[in-house]
Amino acid sequence: MLKFTQNYRKILVKMKTSDFFYDLPEELIAQTPIEKRDNSRLLVLGKNNGSIEHKHFFDLKQYLKAGDCLVLNNTRVLPARLYGVRKDTGALVEFVLLKQKGTNTWECLAGPGKKAKTGYEFKFSDKLSAVVADVLPDGNRIVEFTSDGEFFSVLDEIGQMPLPPYIKEKLNDKERYQTVYSKELGSAAAPTAGLHFTTQMLDELKEMGVNIAYVTLHVGLGTFRPVKVEDVTQHKMHSEQYFVSKETADIISRTKTNGGRVICVGTTSCRTVESVAQKYGEIVECSGDTEIFIYPGYEFKCMDGLITNFHLPESTLIMLVSAFAGYDNVMNAYKTAVEQKYRFFSFGDAMLIV
Repeated sequence: MLKFTQNYRKILVKMKTSDFFYDLPEELIAQTPIEKRDNSRLLVLGKNNGSIEHKHFFDLKQYLKAGDCLVLNNTRVLPARLYGVRKDTGALVEFVLLKQKGTNTWECLAGPGKKAKTGYEFKFSDKLSAVVADVLPDGNRIVEFTSDGEFFSVLDEIGQMPLPPYIKEKLNDKERYQTVYSKELGSAAAPTAGLHFTTQMLDELKEMGVNIAYVTLHVGLGTFRPVKVEDVTQHKMHSEQYFVSKETADIISRTKTNGGRVICVGTTSCRTVESVAQKYGEIVECSGDTEIFIYPGYEFKCMDGLITNFHLPESTLIMLVSAFAGYDNVMNAYKTAVEQKYRFFSFGDAMLIV
């Protein structure tokens, strides 16, 4: 492991954040989901030769075969954005739930912060109120909620989806920011590569003999945090919680043993399996927190293919994709996607890298 770490750093010493910048016209940032999930466009990138094909997502089965394994993140997004008023002044304050700390206690973003100091009380509806219990060094708040009824039921009723800041349009159907296989409640953002799948499409892939394995990684808002250092290696990655079941571990291990490909749906699935493989040397039943940061020079241990959306310039996500498919190949693919007017980011089009 020490030898790998030394080589890794040597490769990366000249990599700069600005190397991952690309020009993106604002009109290419998708503001709403496409009507039919699997009708989005699909850019197919050859990771070895940089070849590019232009398809649609419903063409995905052309590139999969019996014995392959799709790894999907089954996390479910919390309607985590709450708008409330301070009880003493009526001032409007926005809270975004980040991480559950206790039965009714959450770490939250709050804005404006000066209106959400320790001890201040808030009301969100007749069924939900809260008090700020503490202010953390990074500015996040520890908030204790009181609900009239089961907390998550109340949250589902009054909460709004924590859409990324680049989406300005209102989302009319909350389920369009959920994958059709979402199950485990806990994310502050959607694993967006999975938004393109339909239940029918997954059934057809299973009939083809493609294995489907589910992991859980609860996506944090840190996924949108910009890289503020020029030296890529100095960026500190945010932490996210993951779970891998025995069933999933067995499916992935069997796929590898039989010569099939492990194709991750989204960077979150990738970060999960690579975190586990890095820690244990194989995919095993486990849970934990990961701060894995994947960028060019990283040696992949499990993933053989990736389905992903188009990511923000200079983000950790475009760095991960570049690590897998090669920096030049990825930057050329992004340039081509802009020229071909693909739709970008969370509600945008997809890329398959094999």
